[in-house]
Amino acid sequence: MSNGDSSHGDFRSFRQLTRDRLLQEMLRSTKGSNSKSSWKVLIMDKVTTKVMSYSCKMADITEEGISLVEDVSRRRQPLPAMEAVYFIQPLKENVRMFISDMSGKSPLYKKAYVFFSSPVSRDLVNLIKRDTSILSRIGALREMNLEYFAIDSQGFSTDQERAMEQLFGEHTQNTREYENCINTMACRLATVFASLKEFPLVRFRAARSALDATTATTFRDLIPTKFAAALWNFLIKYKSTVPNYPQEETCDLLIVDRSIDQIAPVIHEWTYDAMCHDLLNMEGNKYVYEITTQTGKKERKEVLLDEHDPVWFELRDLHFGEASVRLADKMSNFGSRNKAAQIRLGLRDGAELSTRDMQKMVQALPQYSDQLDKLSLHVDIAAKLNQIIKQQQLNEIGHLEQDLVFGDAGTKELINMLKTKEDMSPENKLRLLMIYAAINPDKLDGAKGLQWMQLARLSSDDMNAVKNIEHIGAQVSKKQSGGFSLKFGTHKKKHAVRKERNEEEGNWQLSRFYPMIEELIESLGKGELSSEEYPCMNDPPSTPSPSQSSRMNGASVRSTTSQQAHSVRTSKPASTWARRRQSDDGYSSDSALRHATSDTKILGKRIFVFMIGGATRSELRVAHKLTEKLKREVVLGSSSLDDPHQFITKLKLLTAYENLSLDDLDI
Repeated sequence: MSNGDSSHGDFRSFRQLTRDRLLQEMLRSTKGSNSKSSWKVLIMDKVTTKVMSYSCKMADITEEGISLVEDVSRRRQPLPAMEAVYFIQPLKENVRMFISDMSGKSPLYKKAYVFFSSPVSRDLVNLIKRDTSILSRIGALREMNLEYFAIDSQGFSTDQERAMEQLFGEHTQNTREYENCINTMACRLATVFASLKEFPLVRFRAARSALDATTATTFRDLIPTKFAAALWNFLIKYKSTVPNYPQEETCDLLIVDRSIDQIAPVIHEWTYDAMCHDLLNMEGNKYVYEITTQTGKKERKEVLLDEHDPVWFELRDLHFGEASVRLADKMSNFGSRNKAAQIRLGLRDGAELSTRDMQKMVQALPQYSDQLDKLSLHVDIAAKLNQIIKQQQLNEIGHLEQDLVFGDAGTKELINMLKTKEDMSPENKLRLLMIYAAINPDKLDGAKGLQWMQLARLSSDDMNAVKNIEHIGAQVSKKQSGGFSLKFGTHKKKHAVRKERNEEEGNWQLSRFYPMIEELIESLGKGELSSEEYPCMNDPPSTPSPSQSSRMNGASVRSTTSQQAHSVRTSKPASTWARRRQSDDGYSSDSALRHATSDTKILGKRIFVFMIGGATRSELRVAHKLTEKLKREVVLGSSSLDDPHQFITKLKLLTAYENLSLDDLDI
């Protein structure tokens, strides 16, 4: 039985399980009956420090008895009266540093508890055993098998920012970087399943050459196949080495790469989370803004936009129009629900305050201040986003982007916008051209590409990004032997690459677009995912359970709805976003945070999706959305989580340019 199984009524989310393992299974396990009050040192390397920081706060670690956090690679002060917890990668340099710390007559620490983030080799274990002076000082020597980065309650990364370059780059075939990237990615993904005690039914995107005999096999086309095989090797070993690891399939895993959807990383996504990361200068989840104090001074403040902020948690996946309406409702009604605000308003009207009123005001002020700060923050963010939308004329750009995707606009409309919007930013022009190139094979080949470059007034460096989407499955140049196309059929007459979906998001303008991963996950959940296009690594179980049986039977049914391009135009919503909806008048009384676990009852097995080459915010949103819809926790993993600017920079790196480096990624 996997961890967090909902059938026992004790469901825990992916990130919660990760946090519990780090705090309880690792740190708390070092507390002996005699050492409840003793403090310990936590020693980590760069990778495990990031693993820990994505799942736990410093206060969590301190509560488990950690008083000091140190870097294993740096010289440290001897603390012979204290015990140490090592959470490190199983690397030779880390093991040697550990041995140096604990060997001899004067070790740095009284005792050491060693936890490796991934499987440790026999050679390294023997290296530790050879030094007999440290054996009695080791309190634990274990494999935690936890080397992934929980970036979201339902999302994780293997933290490989150069994966696209190392796997899809121009001269990467058969290089050591290519092999190391695949193996590291597979090892880190495998630790997800070891941590959660899940054994997946592994599906992966098949090579196009396996589906079409006329298509030549390329090394890029084989990336999902090679990756699935590398992952499978780790999983098979876990079945015999990890205690209580399941022997039967407990969940689904779908492995895809960026070739299934080159549009999602560059199109303007109109949900609150995606817009913040796209349009504001954020560093990860850190947002820096300026406030004016009561004395009139301006101060810079830093905040984290994450799940600990209930307003952010509620608004992040909403269309910006709906998020704006909810914010306005909350702000206008905030005073009527908060005692401190009511009394403060009464004071402004000249009313006298009784002692009891003042006591109530003092009691409510901390909560009042915190809630008002958070609401004010998001009102400030929404105002900035609106300003950028107007300055960059993103409404018109967004309409054209989505019309191109759904086949309602083409070459004529794009040329017209590039001619009339001469002040459009180079990046927005580039994003439009990349969408156009992904939809229209051969339209930017050779001389045509030069004409587009001149029309859009883009640099050769920018056009290089357009050309390089060929490396991730689009057909920009005329088809040559060895290339592969995104489409599984021939649809040259139709240029729509999405079918219309009449869902709740359709109530807002610019909400038509959805990532292709959404269709794939839904097909997988229904048992309708093509077994030819997405074959399975596992042998079919000899005596499948009823749920497995239906899934395996459904897998053989070829999905037709996801393969056909449609251009059925639906009537457009009204030109204004502000279509009112009923909203609670409290600060967070209708917050998704409050109802996140109670409203969504998880009934089925987890679905994991892994995107090789970088996932997007819109794809992470799909994981949240489909968890509710399918009643199965959907967890999205990837080599990285990219915003449009980062993705474009990485695309440029696929072919050598001397004036470009990863420093441009703003990670």
